[in-house]
Amino acid sequence: MDNGHFEATGKRKEAVARVKISSGKGSQTVNGKTLEQYLGREDLVFQVHQPLKLTDMEGKLDILVRANGGGVAAQAGAIRLGLSKALVMMNADWRKTLKDAGFLTRDPRMVERKKYGQIKARKRYQYSKR
Repeated sequence: MDNGHFEATGKRKEAVARVKISSGKGSQTVNGKTLEQYLGREDLVFQVHQPLKLTDMEGKLDILVRANGGGVAAQAGAIRLGLSKALVMMNADWRKTLKDAGFLTRDPRMVERKKYGQIKARKRYQYSKR
């Protein structure tokens, strides 16, 4: 993109994350809060940091994220995908590493729709013989 800024979009379930990365001191902001503050769970923060650890870029990039829709876990997944895509734009050599780790694959699982004549998507009303 322009002067060392790279942008990418990641999606998971109903969550969408627009990720912007640039070289810097390692600040990570999601919707105006720090990554740890926003996600609130250690495992989700770890999930987002995975592509950075793999490419050895932890603490070397400033990350700015606009996330909306879905829950925190889905947003964390969306951020990871967006971050991985942005890293590939930054350096194409990382594509194979990130792809082999599965960070460039969009998770296709979505909530199954509710069907008529049933309580939920798969749960049915109780069958009564008599």
